[in-house]
Amino acid sequence: MGERRCFPRGALAWLFTLMLWLARSVVSETGSDAIQNITLFTRILDTLLDGYDNRLRPGLGDRVTEVKTDIYVTSFGPVSDTDMEYTVDVFFRQSWWDDRLKFRGPMNILRLNNLMASKIWTPDTFFHNGKKSVAHNMTMPNKLLRIMENGTLLYTMRLTVQAECPMHLEDFPMDSHSCPLKFGSYAYTTSEVTYIWTRNASDSVQVAPDGSRLNQYDLMGQTVNNETIKSSTGEYTVMMAHFHLKRKIGYFVIQTYLPCIMTVILSQVSFWLNRESVPARTVFGVTTVLTMTTLSISARNSLPKVAYATAMDWFIAVCYAFVFSALIEFATVNYFTKRGWAWDGKSVVSEKKKEAAVVKKNNAYAVAVANYAPTVGKDSTLPTVSKSATLDPGKARTEVKVESKKTFNSVSKIDRMSRIIFPVLFSLFNMVYWATYLNREPVIRDIMPSI
Repeated sequence: MGERRCFPRGALAWLFTLMLWLARSVVSETGSDAIQNITLFTRILDTLLDGYDNRLRPGLGDRVTEVKTDIYVTSFGPVSDTDMEYTVDVFFRQSWWDDRLKFRGPMNILRLNNLMASKIWTPDTFFHNGKKSVAHNMTMPNKLLRIMENGTLLYTMRLTVQAECPMHLEDFPMDSHSCPLKFGSYAYTTSEVTYIWTRNASDSVQVAPDGSRLNQYDLMGQTVNNETIKSSTGEYTVMMAHFHLKRKIGYFVIQTYLPCIMTVILSQVSFWLNRESVPARTVFGVTTVLTMTTLSISARNSLPKVAYATAMDWFIAVCYAFVFSALIEFATVNYFTKRGWAWDGKSVVSEKKKEAAVVKKNNAYAVAVANYAPTVGKDSTLPTVSKSATLDPGKARTEVKVESKKTFNSVSKIDRMSRIIFPVLFSLFNMVYWATYLNREPVIRDIMPSI
């Protein structure tokens, strides 16, 4: 057998001890570096906060504090027409320069949480048209603070803002609106704190690609600007972001416009019914009027109680006028039918029975005269009676037949004219209505708040 070569046990133990010592050295050195870094960060923060008064704004007595802002919208909507408000979820970013927070160290940026934000000066920004604002605190306050070595700070927080959106609904539901988000300093005037947009006008407010939460609107875009407003306490800078909305008309076409059009068409069907069909035409008229009343009430329930008429109100009012006019037209036709033709029809029926009895009696008399012709042929009066007896029955039948044609299943002249006038007028109204409102340029009004 060959000889097996192996290391002595002592050499193996020595090698294992050496490797363990090297590992402990690396770990201790790494831990020492980490402890040194933590100690360094603590010293820097303590140095920054040493003698720092967060009650005083940066540059007090020397310069105006300039706050740069921008907004990233994570979700927009819903929009309430009844309350004239909208909800928006944003990352609200503010940046300013505080020379008291300059530092030197191995890092260029200090990335901190919300605990540090409460120990330094931050802008007292508030939303002018905000009804309710919520700062998210789950699981911790959603705030970010970064301090650059030159003293520039970036302060970001996540907010959900419920803001007012003044709406003018004259063109509803073909209307467009500009919902503003207005913010600025609550206590500092323009001589102390001013606001500017961080980026250019097109990028200062950005919306996430899937950030729209709108069912009735399309978010057409957003614009930004700023204004200075005056009040009894001084001049203040107001930053404004406008979200441009255009309403989708599809829902209202299905729920209101098409039912109204079909109701008007249904009311005009009565013009083609026999004017003696009083129950049928009455049902058409009364049912369509009640249907238009119900549609009008339901259309108004989704809108605030404004004191002016909207485009939908005008459409419903005109449709209601057409339906009501159709009912009045039937009442007019029925009035003349009852006074004239309907009574004559009843009298003709009774007269027809009388004429038939007279004709029958005359025919029997004529046959008797013919049988006794040799005896009475010389009488000049009998041929006359025979002629009259034989001719009059046919004439009577013809007159009865003509009268019955004029009386039953007759068409009124008013119905004939209504069959043409009503559809033509309603078609013209629809052409003018839709051409006017669909081609109208959106008028966006804005109202500045007074503080």
